[in-house]
Amino acid sequence: MLRPLACLLLAALCGLPAHAAPSLKIGLNYPRTGNYKDEGLELRRGALLAVADINRSGGVLGQPLELLSANTASRAEQARDNVDRLVAQGARMVFGGATSEEAIAAGQRARELGLLYFATLSYANDVTGLNGHRYLFRESNSAWMSARVLGEYLSWHMPRRHYYYISIDDAWGRSMEDALRRATGSTDRARHGHSNLPSGLVRHEQYRQALEKAAASKADVLVLVLLGDNLQRSMRMLHNMQLHKQVQVIVPNLTKSVVQQAGPVVMEGVIGTLAWTWDLPRQDNNPIGQDFVERYIAEYQEYPGSTTASAYAIVRQWADAVQRSRSRSLNSEQLIGALEDHSYSLLKDEQQWRAFDHQNVQSIYAVRVRSRAEVMRDPYKQDYFEVIHRMAGEQAAPSLDDWQQERGDNLTLQ
Repeated sequence: MLRPLACLLLAALCGLPAHAAPSLKIGLNYPRTGNYKDEGLELRRGALLAVADINRSGGVLGQPLELLSANTASRAEQARDNVDRLVAQGARMVFGGATSEEAIAAGQRARELGLLYFATLSYANDVTGLNGHRYLFRESNSAWMSARVLGEYLSWHMPRRHYYYISIDDAWGRSMEDALRRATGSTDRARHGHSNLPSGLVRHEQYRQALEKAAASKADVLVLVLLGDNLQRSMRMLHNMQLHKQVQVIVPNLTKSVVQQAGPVVMEGVIGTLAWTWDLPRQDNNPIGQDFVERYIAEYQEYPGSTTASAYAIVRQWADAVQRSRSRSLNSEQLIGALEDHSYSLLKDEQQWRAFDHQNVQSIYAVRVRSRAEVMRDPYKQDYFEVIHRMAGEQAAPSLDDWQQERGDNLTLQ
């Protein structure tokens, strides 16, 4: 028996006349394998659902939308090469990625080809800061935005604590640790220690050594600036060492897939941030968001995560920009004009593609992972996150002055 989404796609194709217009292609650049493969699966699911919705409503400029995809394996050079492959297959826009290095490398190649690139799961400030350019838009929040909402919550509820940081040594890891240290007043590295893990393959003993140093520091708060498999493995080891009983664990950027794979017992009580959770549309009385959640549940018998929502929103926003552009065109310059400073509400409250840095400005939420008992009471056993604090996008995002300070002499997007 065909699943609901497959039926939608088949119906859309079968409903086309024999002389149907050729499809418009877009490219998903995502990790099908490697450290972030679980997040990659969520990206693909969100993109497919958006394509099905758009085609059910008549496509884009009267043409059906078709999703191409390429595996980055979470490697920046592969992500860059994939842009050429996707363009050679006819892609008119590329999006995706699960690391900031992927977004920066692929976005730069897209710029050279005159193509728009939309970054997902790319939290380093550099993406829309130092390395930002006119052809790159980021839907996910920046490290700065996560740090702002976490810093405010922690300063109110856990003041004057002793921190220890374990960070991945990449663009996101460095910018996230720096932003959170500033937001929490833990910039004194002599008091608030740290361990760096390599950006490539991390060995078992490297996780253990970092966690043992954290335990020896007598910190109250342990910040894990990690994602994907790195986060899952370190959390399991931390739990086995009983370290979670000594410290409050902070994971600045949480995803549903990480909690799902590591398990709610291991992740219970962890505090982090999200840009979206499956229950927000119901809380905000958002019918579009509620319909998205219901159709995702019908297709996959589980809740969608923020990663899925990001991919879905990007495809919908690109299609909307094409329809709103001055000449209803696929021309990148016209699409940039249609996107810059455009405000919209799709799966949550109002969001905006900010003109000066192409950062998506949106509400950010501090969340805590629920106890296993609470999770198991849910019908799908996936209601992982309790929202504990909210910050409006305008308050969380860096100002124009902040952004220009980071850019140096390059004060506008080129």
